[in-house]
Amino acid sequence: MHRRHLLFAAAASAGLPAARPAMAQWAPERPIRLIVGFAAGGSTDVTARQVGQAMAERLGQPVVVENRPGAGGNIAAEAAARSAPDGHTIFLATSGTLMANRFLYRSLPFDPDRDFLPISLVSIVPNLIVVHPDVPARSLDELIAHARANPGRVHYGSGGPGTTLHLAAAMLSARAGIELVHVPYRGGAPAATDLVSGKIQMIASPTMEVIAQVRAGTLRPIAVTTLQRSPLLPEIPAVAETLPGFEVVLWNGLLAPAGTPAAAIARLSAEAQAALRSEALRTRLIEQGSVPMPMTPEEFAAFLRAEAPKFENIVRVSGARLD
Repeated sequence: MHRRHLLFAAAASAGLPAARPAMAQWAPERPIRLIVGFAAGGSTDVTARQVGQAMAERLGQPVVVENRPGAGGNIAAEAAARSAPDGHTIFLATSGTLMANRFLYRSLPFDPDRDFLPISLVSIVPNLIVVHPDVPARSLDELIAHARANPGRVHYGSGGPGTTLHLAAAMLSARAGIELVHVPYRGGAPAATDLVSGKIQMIASPTMEVIAQVRAGTLRPIAVTTLQRSPLLPEIPAVAETLPGFEVVLWNGLLAPAGTPAAAIARLSAEAQAALRSEALRTRLIEQGSVPMPMTPEEFAAFLRAEAPKFENIVRVSGARLD
């Protein structure tokens, strides 16, 4: 079974109680700041607020989301990396910020490996390729044919350079041999808004950000960017059914600045895992198209090590470069 399939299968057992790690009992002394690299209203922001609220109830302190959009999450990552490592600042990183950006930029204002400590993976979020209804395509083959017949006239939005929204469309462009034009935004939500209004023609969006418009018929779904179909939209094919091996997914994970005490990491991880295993939060995330994936810090560290070569290949094949 493919590694990503194993991850999705593992999510089915995530509702089981987690063994609480032995740890010195650390407790926050004031509100915890949760830094997010994208605009309010997007999938990463919504996930941060939901997870933060669930963790706050367990920690006895508010978890306050701080949006720092721009540069594909780099601005937020730098702010988090430079924060006091005392357990009162955490960072909801995405696969784009923590993995793709290291291969897209010649230099970063933070070190993805040395500047952070893993707390827990949060969720895996399939991206859904959707188009404006004016685009004459109802399948991936038809979208490719339309783009091939109209080079440079299909504009796609993203949550910023280096995000999986950007990379999924860039990878599609490279694999299908078509010319798509990138229009970066400061988050996925404003990109989806412009798609609905017809200012752009396509996005490869986290399902959460477009599912309401898809159900309302104001956007047309084409394909998902996971290897298999999404349980939320089983009738929508995967890109991999047309372009074998195609996979570009968003994931979210919690990290803390390097130097954060081990007791704080252990407590934050335990509460994040417990929140993600709670029925209320799991149900909300699944209904929005996310797959909750609680992990120990050690499991999340191993996951990150395995993701780096995969995203190096995605960036290479997509041909994307930001500086």
